[in-house]
Amino acid sequence: MKDNVHFYVKGLKDGIPVAAGYFAVAFSLGIVARNSGLSAFQGFLASLLNTASAGEYSLFASIREGVTYAELALSIFIINIRYFLMSCSLSQKFLPSVSVIHRFFTGFGITDEIFALSVSQKNFSPFYTYGVISLTVPSWSVATALGVCAGTVLPVRIVSALSVALFGMFLAIVIPPAKKDRVLALCVFSSFLLSYLCGVLPYIRNIGAGMRTVILTVTVSAVMALVKPLRNEENTQDEK
Repeated sequence: MKDNVHFYVKGLKDGIPVAAGYFAVAFSLGIVARNSGLSAFQGFLASLLNTASAGEYSLFASIREGVTYAELALSIFIINIRYFLMSCSLSQKFLPSVSVIHRFFTGFGITDEIFALSVSQKNFSPFYTYGVISLTVPSWSVATALGVCAGTVLPVRIVSALSVALFGMFLAIVIPPAKKDRVLALCVFSSFLLSYLCGVLPYIRNIGAGMRTVILTVTVSAVMALVKPLRNEENTQDEK
């Protein structure tokens, strides 16, 4: 019990900066949710059940476009599929005695930042991840609801300005690694270009936003994986 409390408190402390960053991003997402017609409670619930910025943006955009439930579910699945890989990777740190319940709730709360914190722990316990989640997920959810409320009362110009903030966050995430990797930069540029073309070309633009996202995500990633596959270090050393 003492060990569990120790890990939980450590997770709480490590989660403070992540929660602060989540609050700013989720507030902008709340503006997008409000523009899609969601209430504060609906925005809160969406963030509580889907703690992923790209996934939620696709969710709100799809709601605004009025896509079908099948398109909505498929687009969210494709965008968030990386969390399956993260959960599988983190599961290797569990002791065999850890129950399925702990594995389930740990996997449910995984995000990029929570995974990075959890996987870096030498002595890992699910209670550490619970500690991080206890701060970050409420911060994410509450900020989304506050963003919806702010979008209701703030002037239109300010709401428009805050809506752009989310795109700035995505650029801040994508541009630094793209500058270091030409293949990644080509992948990002191709995605932007194809996304624009799909939005203006006849017939294709009539496809729902969620389905376009799914098609482009799968197509671009598959083509780049075939044209420029990643080579692991072991194979490179063997060849040398």
